[in-house]
Order: sequence, then structure tokens, then C-alpha cells
Amino acid sequence: MTDMQHQVAQTYKGLANLLTAMTADTWDAPSLCEKWPVRHVIAHVTMPVRLTPEQFGAEMAAADGDFTVLSDTVATRDASLPVADLLDQLRSPRLHAWQPPGGGAAGALSHAVIHSLDVTIALDRPAVAPAEAVTAVLDQLTASNGTWFGVDLTGVRLEAADTDWSWGNGRLIRADSGSLVALLSGRTLPDGRTLPRG
Repeated sequence: MTDMQHQVAQTYKGLANLLTAMTADTWDAPSLCEKWPVRHVIAHVTMPVRLTPEQFGAEMAAADGDFTVLSDTVATRDASLPVADLLDQLRSPRLHAWQPPGGGAAGALSHAVIHSLDVTIALDRPAVAPAEAVTAVLDQLTASNGTWFGVDLTGVRLEAADTDWSWGNGRLIRADSGSLVALLSGRTLPDGRTLPRG
């Protein structure tokens, strides 16, 4: 297992442990994903455990090739699965080894880190992703100059308040590393901060 895949496993296991320790109503609390409560986020990230490649292909065909439609459909449907099942799927070695088509280990890491932060930031809990994984995702997102999620980084300097990571020049945006990942992923933070769309 690569270092990145190990960090993916750590992130999902940490998320499972966090949710196991919290009350049942946590699953219906809002996440940073627009319109998705926590249970929808977990149903989304655990999709590779439940769907074979053939089933995924059928779901994609039913969504007319639109991954956003597929994601919403599956997350809404599978969010009703028992919490115990979703927790088991977060801990599944199959999930920890999964890589998105064309994305490799780096894509798997960004997916795990971003969606884990969608949950932990919204719940006001510490990040469950390893610090080095969060920094790696910051590097991925800024290397694309914000294009992954359509944010405009023109004239922006980002500084992490919890590490020595920084990027860019211009108007200063300073926050903890996890919050910077969320901003670069097009999310709105609980304090209302967001990055402009490109």
C-alpha cells in the first residue's frame, strides 16, 4: 500500500471512529456539501464498497453520464442504510484501496480528505485526516490554480495558521489547513467565508 493509500485508510478509519463516538442525530446534521447532511456524505464516499464496476456503469448510464446526478441519486438512496453498515463500509479495506478512474492514489486521497473535512468542519471537530495528507491536498488544489472546483485565486495569498504552508500573492486569506482545503474545494465555511468562483 502506498503512503497515500495508507493516509486514505487513516482518514476513513478516523471518520468512522469520530462518528461512532457521536450521537445518532449527528448523522442528520448539515455538512459543508450543499444540501447533503452527514449521512449523505458518508453514503457518497462509501459508494465504491457497494457498487461493482458494472453497477457503477449502469448507474452512470441511468444518470445520462452526469456524475453529479449519479452522486446525488446514490447518496440520497443509500443514506437510508443502517448507520452500522455505513460505519463498516468506512472501515472496509476495499474502500481504503479504491482509486477513482484516472485519479490514482492522489485522487483517492483528495476525495477522502475533502469529504472528511466536509463532516468535521461542519461538526466543529478536529480533522481526522493526517496533517501531511491535508497539506498534500492543498498542494494538489493550488497546483491546478483553483480550476478543480472553479474557484478564482487571482490576487489571493493563502496561509495556513497551523503549519508553515502558504501559496500565492495578494489579498491574505489565513485559516487552518483543513479550512483552506474546504475553501479551495468551493465550500462555504461556517463563518461565511468562501472563495469567489472563477
